[in-house]
Amino acid sequence: MVHLDDRPAPRRLHAALENLSVSFRGMTARPDEHNCECHWGSPEELALLKTPDVELDPDLLRRAWQATDWSDHAAVLRRILPQFATALVAGRVEGLFGLEEAGSSFARGRWQQWPDDHAGPVREFLHAWWVASLTDPDAAVPAHQVFAMCVEASGTVAPWLADWEEQTGDLSDRRLAEAAAEWEYELLGESLPWYVGWYEHDEETIRADLVAWLLGHAATRLRESGASEELQHRIRLLGLADEARWTDPHWPGHRY
Repeated sequence: MVHLDDRPAPRRLHAALENLSVSFRGMTARPDEHNCECHWGSPEELALLKTPDVELDPDLLRRAWQATDWSDHAAVLRRILPQFATALVAGRVEGLFGLEEAGSSFARGRWQQWPDDHAGPVREFLHAWWVASLTDPDAAVPAHQVFAMCVEASGTVAPWLADWEEQTGDLSDRRLAEAAAEWEYELLGESLPWYVGWYEHDEETIRADLVAWLLGHAATRLRESGASEELQHRIRLLGLADEARWTDPHWPGHRY
Protein backbone atom coordinates (compact mmCIF):
# COMPACT_ATOMS: atom_id res chain seq x y z
CA MET A 1 0.00 0.00 0.00
CA VAL A 2 1.52 3.31 -1.13
CA HIS A 3 0.89 6.21 1.23
CA LEU A 4 -0.37 9.39 -0.45
CA ASP A 5 2.71 11.36 0.61
CA ASP A 6 4.96 8.73 -0.94
CA ARG A 7 3.53 9.18 -4.44
CA PRO A 8 5.75 11.45 -6.53
CA ALA A 9 3.05 13.61 -8.15
CA PRO A 10 1.14 14.57 -4.97
CA ARG A 11 4.41 15.11 -3.15
CA ARG A 12 5.67 17.40 -5.92
CA LEU A 13 2.39 19.32 -5.95
CA HIS A 14 2.43 19.78 -2.19
CA ALA A 15 5.98 21.13 -2.41
CA ALA A 16 5.00 23.50 -5.23
CA LEU A 17 2.12 24.91 -3.19
CA GLU A 18 4.40 25.37 -0.20
CA ASN A 19 6.91 27.16 -2.40
CA LEU A 20 4.21 29.54 -3.67
CA SER A 21 3.32 30.40 -0.08
CA VAL A 22 6.94 31.20 0.72
CA SER A 23 7.68 33.03 -2.53
CA PHE A 24 4.63 35.30 -2.36
CA ARG A 25 4.49 35.88 1.36
CA GLY A 26 3.96 39.56 2.16
CA MET A 27 2.67 40.48 -1.31
CA THR A 28 -0.04 43.14 -1.62
CA ALA A 29 -1.94 45.03 -4.28
CA ARG A 30 -0.63 48.52 -4.97
CA PRO A 31 -1.54 51.12 -2.31
CA ASP A 32 -3.40 53.17 -4.94
CA GLU A 33 -5.22 50.18 -6.48
CA HIS A 34 -8.95 50.77 -6.84
CA ASN A 35 -12.06 49.23 -8.34
CA CYS A 36 -15.72 50.09 -8.72
CA GLU A 37 -17.49 49.91 -5.37
CA CYS A 38 -20.85 49.27 -7.04
CA HIS A 39 -19.67 46.38 -9.18
CA TRP A 40 -16.60 44.93 -7.51
CA GLY A 41 -16.84 45.35 -3.74
CA SER A 42 -16.49 47.52 -0.70
CA PRO A 43 -13.53 49.69 0.38
CA GLU A 44 -13.04 47.27 3.28
CA GLU A 45 -12.69 44.36 0.84
CA LEU A 46 -10.29 46.33 -1.34
CA ALA A 47 -8.23 47.08 1.76
CA LEU A 48 -7.79 43.34 2.33
CA LEU A 49 -5.94 43.08 -0.99
CA LYS A 50 -3.54 45.69 0.31
CA THR A 51 -2.99 43.74 3.52
CA PRO A 52 -0.49 40.87 3.23
CA ASP A 53 -1.19 37.24 4.08
CA VAL A 54 -4.83 37.65 5.14
CA GLU A 55 -7.17 34.84 4.04
CA LEU A 56 -9.89 36.06 1.68
CA ASP A 57 -13.38 34.64 1.71
CA PRO A 58 -14.14 32.54 -1.41
CA ASP A 59 -16.34 35.16 -3.07
CA LEU A 60 -13.77 37.92 -2.60
CA LEU A 61 -11.04 35.63 -3.94
CA ARG A 62 -13.19 34.96 -7.02
CA ARG A 63 -13.80 38.65 -7.63
CA ALA A 64 -10.10 39.40 -7.22
CA TRP A 65 -8.86 36.95 -9.85
CA GLN A 66 -11.82 37.42 -12.19
CA ALA A 67 -11.71 41.23 -12.45
CA THR A 68 -10.18 42.45 -15.70
CA ASP A 69 -9.80 46.13 -14.80
CA TRP A 70 -7.10 46.28 -12.13
CA SER A 71 -4.51 48.96 -12.78
CA ASP A 72 -1.84 46.39 -11.79
CA HIS A 73 -3.26 42.93 -12.26
CA ALA A 74 0.15 41.35 -11.68
CA ALA A 75 0.34 42.76 -8.17
CA VAL A 76 -3.17 41.54 -7.34
CA LEU A 77 -2.33 38.11 -8.72
CA ARG A 78 0.85 37.90 -6.63
CA ARG A 79 -1.18 38.89 -3.55
CA ILE A 80 -3.72 36.09 -3.99
CA LEU A 81 -1.57 33.39 -5.62
CA PRO A 82 -0.99 31.03 -2.65
CA GLN A 83 -4.70 30.92 -1.78
CA PHE A 84 -5.76 30.94 -5.44
CA ALA A 85 -3.51 27.99 -6.30
CA THR A 86 -4.77 25.97 -3.32
CA ALA A 87 -8.37 26.63 -4.35
CA LEU A 88 -7.59 25.59 -7.94
CA VAL A 89 -6.11 22.27 -6.88
CA ALA A 90 -9.04 21.57 -4.57
CA GLY A 91 -11.55 22.16 -7.37
CA ARG A 92 -13.06 25.22 -5.70
CA VAL A 93 -12.55 27.62 -8.62
CA GLU A 94 -15.17 28.06 -11.32
CA GLY A 95 -15.35 30.59 -14.13
CA LEU A 96 -18.22 31.77 -16.29
CA PHE A 97 -16.73 29.97 -19.29
CA GLY A 98 -14.69 27.25 -17.61
CA LEU A 99 -11.48 26.77 -15.69
CA GLU A 100 -9.59 28.30 -18.61
CA GLU A 101 -10.86 31.65 -17.34
CA ALA A 102 -8.56 31.21 -14.34
CA GLY A 103 -5.74 30.64 -16.81
CA SER A 104 -6.56 33.96 -18.45
CA SER A 105 -6.12 35.62 -15.06
CA PHE A 106 -2.57 34.23 -14.95
CA ALA A 107 -1.98 35.48 -18.50
CA ARG A 108 -3.22 38.99 -17.66
CA GLY A 109 -0.66 39.07 -14.87
CA ARG A 110 2.10 38.30 -17.40
CA TRP A 111 3.69 35.97 -14.87
CA GLN A 112 6.18 34.62 -17.41
CA GLN A 113 7.82 38.06 -17.46
CA TRP A 114 8.28 38.19 -13.69
CA PRO A 115 11.75 37.73 -12.16
CA ASP A 116 12.84 34.11 -11.88
CA ASP A 117 12.22 33.96 -8.14
CA HIS A 118 8.52 34.59 -8.85
CA ALA A 119 8.03 33.13 -12.33
CA GLY A 120 9.83 29.90 -11.40
CA PRO A 121 7.47 28.92 -8.55
CA VAL A 122 4.43 29.67 -10.73
CA ARG A 123 5.80 27.54 -13.56
CA GLU A 124 6.59 24.68 -11.20
CA PHE A 125 3.13 24.87 -9.65
CA LEU A 126 1.42 24.65 -13.05
CA HIS A 127 3.56 21.69 -14.14
CA ALA A 128 3.15 19.92 -10.79
CA TRP A 129 -0.63 20.35 -10.84
CA TRP A 130 -0.86 19.22 -14.46
CA VAL A 131 1.21 16.08 -13.88
CA ALA A 132 -0.80 15.28 -10.75
CA SER A 133 -4.03 15.58 -12.73
CA LEU A 134 -2.69 12.90 -15.08
CA THR A 135 -1.30 10.51 -12.49
CA ASP A 136 -3.15 10.97 -9.19
CA PRO A 137 -6.45 9.02 -9.00
CA ASP A 138 -7.58 11.43 -6.27
CA ALA A 139 -7.12 14.57 -8.38
CA ALA A 140 -10.08 16.90 -7.80
CA VAL A 141 -10.12 18.50 -11.25
CA PRO A 142 -10.40 16.59 -14.57
CA ALA A 143 -7.16 16.59 -16.51
CA HIS A 144 -8.65 18.18 -19.63
CA GLN A 145 -9.74 21.18 -17.55
CA VAL A 146 -6.31 21.54 -15.97
CA PHE A 147 -4.77 21.33 -19.44
CA ALA A 148 -6.97 24.14 -20.78
CA MET A 149 -6.15 26.26 -17.73
CA CYS A 150 -2.39 25.74 -18.18
CA VAL A 151 -2.57 26.50 -21.90
CA GLU A 152 -4.47 29.72 -21.24
CA ALA A 153 -2.02 30.66 -18.49
CA SER A 154 0.97 30.17 -20.80
CA GLY A 155 -0.32 30.72 -24.35
CA THR A 156 1.08 27.44 -25.66
CA VAL A 157 0.35 23.70 -25.61
CA ALA A 158 3.97 22.60 -26.04
CA PRO A 159 5.20 22.18 -22.43
CA TRP A 160 2.00 20.50 -21.29
CA LEU A 161 1.99 18.03 -24.18
CA ALA A 162 5.64 17.28 -23.43
CA ASP A 163 4.67 16.42 -19.85
CA TRP A 164 1.91 14.17 -21.14
CA GLU A 165 4.33 12.28 -23.36
CA GLU A 166 6.48 11.56 -20.30
CA GLN A 167 3.53 10.20 -18.30
CA THR A 168 2.88 6.83 -19.88
CA GLY A 169 0.99 4.93 -17.19
CA ASP A 170 -2.50 3.46 -17.40
CA LEU A 171 -4.14 6.39 -15.61
CA SER A 172 -2.49 8.94 -17.88
CA ASP A 173 -3.68 6.91 -20.89
CA ARG A 174 -7.23 6.99 -19.53
CA ARG A 175 -6.95 10.73 -19.04
CA LEU A 176 -5.90 11.00 -22.69
CA ALA A 177 -8.96 9.06 -23.86
CA GLU A 178 -11.21 11.19 -21.64
CA ALA A 179 -9.72 14.41 -22.97
CA ALA A 180 -9.93 13.29 -26.60
CA ALA A 181 -13.60 12.40 -26.09
CA GLU A 182 -14.22 15.84 -24.57
CA TRP A 183 -12.41 17.67 -27.37
CA GLU A 184 -13.29 15.86 -30.59
CA TYR A 185 -16.63 17.63 -31.26
CA GLU A 186 -15.21 21.16 -31.20
CA LEU A 187 -11.96 20.19 -32.91
CA LEU A 188 -13.85 18.53 -35.77
CA GLY A 189 -15.78 21.78 -36.09
CA GLU A 190 -12.47 23.68 -36.47
CA SER A 191 -12.69 25.28 -33.02
CA LEU A 192 -10.75 24.96 -29.80
CA PRO A 193 -12.69 23.08 -27.12
CA TRP A 194 -12.26 25.88 -24.61
CA TYR A 195 -12.64 29.64 -24.53
CA VAL A 196 -9.53 31.69 -25.37
CA GLY A 197 -9.72 34.75 -23.15
CA TRP A 198 -6.39 36.58 -23.54
CA TYR A 199 -6.09 38.65 -26.69
CA GLU A 200 -2.39 37.90 -27.15
CA HIS A 201 -2.97 34.15 -27.52
CA ASP A 202 -2.97 32.75 -31.06
CA GLU A 203 -6.02 30.50 -31.03
CA GLU A 204 -5.38 29.00 -34.46
CA THR A 205 -1.78 28.06 -33.62
CA ILE A 206 -2.86 26.51 -30.32
CA ARG A 207 -5.52 24.49 -32.11
CA ALA A 208 -3.18 23.39 -34.93
CA ASP A 209 -0.50 22.28 -32.47
CA LEU A 210 -3.03 20.31 -30.41
CA VAL A 211 -4.48 18.62 -33.51
CA ALA A 212 -1.01 17.70 -34.79
CA TRP A 213 -0.20 16.09 -31.45
CA LEU A 214 -3.48 14.19 -31.36
CA LEU A 215 -2.88 12.87 -34.88
CA GLY A 216 0.65 11.82 -34.02
CA HIS A 217 1.62 10.82 -30.49
CA ALA A 218 -1.91 10.60 -29.13
CA ALA A 219 -3.32 8.50 -31.98
CA THR A 220 -0.63 5.86 -31.49
CA ARG A 221 -1.12 5.91 -27.75
CA LEU A 222 -4.91 5.64 -27.96
CA ARG A 223 -4.55 2.62 -30.22
CA GLU A 224 -1.97 0.90 -28.04
CA SER A 225 -3.92 1.56 -24.84
CA GLY A 226 -7.12 0.05 -26.21
CA ALA A 227 -9.27 3.16 -26.66
CA SER A 228 -12.54 2.59 -28.47
CA GLU A 229 -12.43 2.35 -32.26
CA GLU A 230 -15.08 5.06 -32.43
CA LEU A 231 -12.84 7.50 -30.58
CA GLN A 232 -9.81 6.54 -32.66
CA HIS A 233 -11.76 7.22 -35.86
CA ARG A 234 -12.90 10.62 -34.61
CA ILE A 235 -9.31 11.60 -33.91
CA ARG A 236 -8.27 10.22 -37.34
CA LEU A 237 -10.88 12.46 -38.97
CA LEU A 238 -9.01 15.51 -37.70
CA GLY A 239 -6.46 14.76 -40.41
CA LEU A 240 -9.06 15.05 -43.17
CA ALA A 241 -10.38 18.30 -44.58
CA ASP A 242 -13.73 19.54 -45.81
CA GLU A 243 -15.76 16.98 -47.78
CA ALA A 244 -13.32 14.14 -47.11
CA ARG A 245 -14.02 14.54 -43.42
CA TRP A 246 -17.82 14.67 -43.37
CA THR A 247 -18.30 12.06 -46.09
CA ASP A 248 -16.04 9.56 -44.33
CA PRO A 249 -17.96 6.41 -43.28
CA HIS A 250 -17.02 7.10 -39.67
CA TRP A 251 -18.19 10.72 -39.62
CA PRO A 252 -20.17 10.96 -36.36
CA GLY A 253 -22.93 13.17 -37.76
CA HIS A 254 -21.99 16.28 -35.78
CA ARG A 255 -23.93 19.43 -36.63
CA TYR A 256 -22.52 22.89 -36.01
